[in-house]
Amino acid sequence: MTKQYEPAASRKTAFIGLGVMGYPMAGHLKGAGHAVTVYNRTAAKASDWATKFGGTGDAKVAATPREAAKDCDVVACCVGNDDDLRSVIFGANGALAGMKKGAVLVDHTTASANVAREIDAECKKLGLRFIDAPVSGGQAGAENGVLTIMCGGEQAVFDEIKPVIMAYGRMAQCLGPAGSGQLAKMVNQICIAGLVQGLSEGVNFGIAAGLDMKQVLEVISKGAAGSWQMENRGKTMVDDKFDFGFAVDWMRKDLGLCIEEAKRNGAPLPVTALVDQFYGDVQQMGGRRNDTSSLIRRLRKKSA
Repeated sequence: MTKQYEPAASRKTAFIGLGVMGYPMAGHLKGAGHAVTVYNRTAAKASDWATKFGGTGDAKVAATPREAAKDCDVVACCVGNDDDLRSVIFGANGALAGMKKGAVLVDHTTASANVAREIDAECKKLGLRFIDAPVSGGQAGAENGVLTIMCGGEQAVFDEIKPVIMAYGRMAQCLGPAGSGQLAKMVNQICIAGLVQGLSEGVNFGIAAGLDMKQVLEVISKGAAGSWQMENRGKTMVDDKFDFGFAVDWMRKDLGLCIEEAKRNGAPLPVTALVDQFYGDVQQMGGRRNDTSSLIRRLRKKSA
């Protein structure tokens, strides 16, 4: 991890969900000097985390989300989807049952805006505070502590917890009331979907034309066609390598959220809907766990 930490007051924190994103994010909290208790559905993963980041003292493992959240100032979570989120937040062993009055729940899951509003309403009933805070930057961004964090909630609450979440972020901003972070993440995924399809078509076209596509990418990445995807995924697409973290299955989940929200707000998403179908083709080709740049495999007709 290469993150350089800004000085911040130590807070008692919990982190729920130690997947490819949550595991390094929780590590950055510990590295920034916060006391951290973790919970993961697979207990062995949590034990491994505690061994790596201290094992004893202020790096602890809890048996339930409720136990993890007990007496914490900030409880962060990063799980798979709306149902996973409800399972660790609500109920007798959920995080809300263990949180003290005035504590802040920060949800980094990419989920629906509706579930964010649902959790916010429940937190208010219990005297708790909530920020929905989905992230962008993928596994590498989490490991290096340079995620972009899109937040929804009260500005004052965001200002309070920003120094904590910046342990794994390079940009964090409050974009409106609860649910706004999730809506902003949908914008992010909509933009990425069309961009990756365009990059896939361009790379495939260049290969078919007999060009040295790595050389071409070196040139055009410095012009108007340049993007993060081109810089970070263009050459690996040429090499047919797709093991860089954010899986096709998760992208389809995210695009499904975008399409459902668009039905409610009336925004047309013709390209997004089409690219979602293309990702479905990649799944059928065996690429469910490939990263999102594997969209080119559909054009090159290469199975995983």
